[in-house]
Amino acid sequence: MFKRILASVFILGGMLLSLAGCGGEETIKIGLQGPMTGDYAYEGKGFKNALTMLVEQVNAAGGINGKQVELLVEDDAGDPTQSALVAQRLVDAKVVAVIGAYNSTATEPASEIYNEAGILHITPSSTAVRLTTKGFPRFFRVCFLDDRQGLFAVKFMKEVLGAQNIGILHDNSTYAQGLAEETRRYAEEMGLKVGFYDAINPNDQDFTPILAKIGAANLDAVYFTGYHSEAGLLLKQSAELGLEVQWLGGNAANNPVMVEIAGIQNAAGMFVTTEPLPQDLNYPEARKFVADYMARYGEEPASVWTIMAGEAFNVIRIAMEQTQSTDPGVLADYIHHQLKNVNGLTGPILGFDEKGDRLGTIHVAYVIDDKGNFVLYDKQPSP
Repeated sequence: MFKRILASVFILGGMLLSLAGCGGEETIKIGLQGPMTGDYAYEGKGFKNALTMLVEQVNAAGGINGKQVELLVEDDAGDPTQSALVAQRLVDAKVVAVIGAYNSTATEPASEIYNEAGILHITPSSTAVRLTTKGFPRFFRVCFLDDRQGLFAVKFMKEVLGAQNIGILHDNSTYAQGLAEETRRYAEEMGLKVGFYDAINPNDQDFTPILAKIGAANLDAVYFTGYHSEAGLLLKQSAELGLEVQWLGGNAANNPVMVEIAGIQNAAGMFVTTEPLPQDLNYPEARKFVADYMARYGEEPASVWTIMAGEAFNVIRIAMEQTQSTDPGVLADYIHHQLKNVNGLTGPILGFDEKGDRLGTIHVAYVIDDKGNFVLYDKQPSP
């Protein structure tokens, strides 16, 4: 009798474990990797907030194809080594899709791992051109490429600022160097003189030696293509040296933390080339996202990358709903060939090309006002 009871216990236990396993498969696991700590933690927080809110909304409405979505968040600190470890953890967790990373330097090693594992991978914010030249069939991005931003920056400096002799400064990261090279190429093609081209070490805290060279180059404008923390220090130290320099930054400088580091008085007057900020996206979907975010978190999303993370999630959701599938291969095929003319959070999604890059490009220029706000500039270059 005891043996029969014991056997029954084991059978029942096995059935419960089996049911638990089946229950786990009923959730759709989507991974998020981003800088939850470190220099870019502001952006990582925005990623997490956006996706947490959208997942909550989707689950409250019944999920995707009747299944609840489970968001798995991993911190890569914007570091390529950590990024590879994070990617492997998400692969081991059996996610079907991943959103991230924030910076191109972290996205690049992760994309290799996701590609090998056959996982759908969408970055909201990594704009380095070379990322989509490797032939990974399940890698996409909803942001716009650096070659287009470089062209926009050159046209803005030439047509709006009237610059003739410009400087370009980067930080040797995948993103910043790529944007700098594209900007130099377009500047030379459009007849501008690149009177200064160099790089900083992002680990340094004292940029006065290179700022002295910039001051001696008699430049009409200097375009810094690196990240917001470095940009803040450059602005602060440039002011301390008394340099009369017109600074511009790329879309990684589009961050209120930069103003905090620089000091409002030192940041005022700087221009930033970027995708439009959430509050300037005049689309019903964008306005709803901003209103929902405000209600959920008590503040508006200040970073364009926050809403871009939401855009990446919506692309995945739409693909799953339209295909009635969570198979990464099926989803990637749909995104490549059938996802077209969608009203996105960040404007119309016309589609994606064979490399996984979003079609269409939207860049604008902002200026930092005397209160430290990023204000859409009233003059923009020709299309």
